[in-house]
Amino acid sequence: MIADAAGLEDLLDRIADFPVIAFDTEADSLHCYFEKLCLIQISTPAENALVDPLADLPIQPLLDAVADKRVVFHGADYDLRMLRRVGTFEPREIFDTMIASRLCGVDQLGLGALVERHFGVQLSKSSQKANWARRPLPPEMIDYAINDTRFLLTLCERIEADLHRLGRWDWFTESRDRMVAASREVRERDEENAWRISGSARLAPRAQSVLRVLWFWRDAEARAWNRPPFHVIGNDELLRVAECASIGRPFSTPRMANRRRRSFEVALALALQVPEAEWPRTERKRGKRRTNDQLKRFDELKAIRDRIAADLQIDPAILASRGALEAVSIDSDSPALMRWQRELLGLGSPAPAA
Repeated sequence: MIADAAGLEDLLDRIADFPVIAFDTEADSLHCYFEKLCLIQISTPAENALVDPLADLPIQPLLDAVADKRVVFHGADYDLRMLRRVGTFEPREIFDTMIASRLCGVDQLGLGALVERHFGVQLSKSSQKANWARRPLPPEMIDYAINDTRFLLTLCERIEADLHRLGRWDWFTESRDRMVAASREVRERDEENAWRISGSARLAPRAQSVLRVLWFWRDAEARAWNRPPFHVIGNDELLRVAECASIGRPFSTPRMANRRRRSFEVALALALQVPEAEWPRTERKRGKRRTNDQLKRFDELKAIRDRIAADLQIDPAILASRGALEAVSIDSDSPALMRWQRELLGLGSPAPAA
């Protein structure tokens, strides 16, 4: 585990001459409110290394060191977002073994499944939900972390060869580029609707009003405690309390420390006093009704997609999701499909933007 500046400098010297390296990250979102980068895994043909971002290391020199390299990930979107939180990360080229495998028609895309498929090795899943912020890391977590990059370089070579053999390299580069572009987009929480958790739509308006107050109370408690919201109170209990309290039905108060229980009771009392005029309204989204011609066009495109997918022996959703087909059936120039997808479906290139 590299946890000091001197160790990081030595690592940068050792990886300098390798044009291709494997990268992965581990973050903590299950044990704290504020998600944080906890570990960076790196593999080269010569070694496997772990870097500790929690040790107050300057991480930007490491990110700069890979700017001119090809960096191999498995499921890069999340890793790219995490790395860009701690610095500027724009490597020369990214190879994503998950995207590549999907385009080759592989149905089981988890790293464990791919490693077993290509190398006959079964990886442990014991640390999938572990607390990566703990220090020191126990041996089983270290092994788990190293295995996330140990096989990626050879895996990359094999899957890249498959892409070229199948004539799907252009599919990969365009799909990869779209993923990288999407990873740069900042995701902001919808404060107006964040409280609408799964199951909230079935509640009556007053119960939804109670739920909304309790959800924001829970969020504030979790933020102050720096724990995930479900550590304060789970979604199922929130729904149960909101429904029961709104109609005056008895319920058992969730287990909490005395201070939090008192705070919860105050929040609930305030929630029950919200006037009807301020209860949330459920606005049903009504999409624009498609014309008969558009419905017919959708069916035609779906039939073409399914036939081509069967010929290529890949998941039809890879060629075009249902949503993308609907978008194109309404607007033939919709950007929902990539260039290679449009070509396979016989749609040609979209009209240039005005």
